Amino acid sequence: MAVLQISVQLDNVPGALTRLLDILDKEGIHAKAISAASTAEASTLRLVVNDPQKAVTVLDSFHFNYEIYPVIAVEVPCHPGGMNAVVKPLSEGEVNIHYIYTTIERIGKETILIIGVDKIDEATAILKQHWINFVGDRIYSL
Repeated sequence: MAVLQISVQLDNVPGALTRLLDILDKEGIHAKAISAASTAEASTLRLVVNDPQKAVTVLDSFHFNYEIYPVIAVEVPCHPGGMNAVVKPLSEGEVNIHYIYTTIERIGKETILIIGVDKIDEATAILKQHWINFVGDRIYSL
């Protein structure tokens, strides 16, 4: 299932992440999944939040540089081969995975993968078709 991800550009300095999270916290916005990657000068923070529309309004009001992308959120069973059951059908369908990160819903249970792909509609269709065969309807909306 496609969900919205907010990618925020932050200066790569101490306190930049804390400032952003403090602002979101005060507005009742919390991250359900988070990933960060940085260069010497900047960091890209990828967030899936409980209220993306409200987050956008808040980010605008504080003049953050951000972009919104649809990404896929899918449950992965907690056993060997679970991750490959998700990524292999995408590869076979010639969908390119640009990035992937996880969030844990419950310790010892399914992990939620957040996947950024080049063809979101095709990827969603592939996963719905293949995933039902593996573990039932596990497409997940955060």
